[in-house]
Amino acid sequence: MGYQVEKSDAEWREQLSPAEYDVLRNAGTERPFVGEYTDTKTTGVYKCRACQAELFRSDTKFDSHCGWPSFFAPLAEDRVEYLVDKSMGTVRTEVRCGNCGSHLGHVFEGEGYGTPTDQRYCINSISLTLEPDAS
Repeated sequence: MGYQVEKSDAEWREQLSPAEYDVLRNAGTERPFVGEYTDTKTTGVYKCRACQAELFRSDTKFDSHCGWPSFFAPLAEDRVEYLVDKSMGTVRTEVRCGNCGSHLGHVFEGEGYGTPTDQRYCINSISLTLEPDAS
């Protein structure tokens, strides 16, 4: 698939820290409850750490107590793409940045959270950069 932002593996490795590269480019997962945005309440826009595309607003973030930042919807459906993920012995829906193809996390449905969409976008903090709203 062609993305608006495309870089070679060497360019991604130069731009990203080893931990960022593992998650964003190799679909790794950061450990639960250690990410910088897990409990953040700051108002603003969450962007892809790799390409700075705007992905989620803080007003869609909610406390799921799962160990990773959770959102009930992206800014728009074209901001993310979905892939079937059959790793880990189960079928899940992987969420990637629609602008550069970087791994963000997974989306789950029907878990009973009181959100407008009944979805939980479980996103790695290390995949995001928060741009706070101007005061």
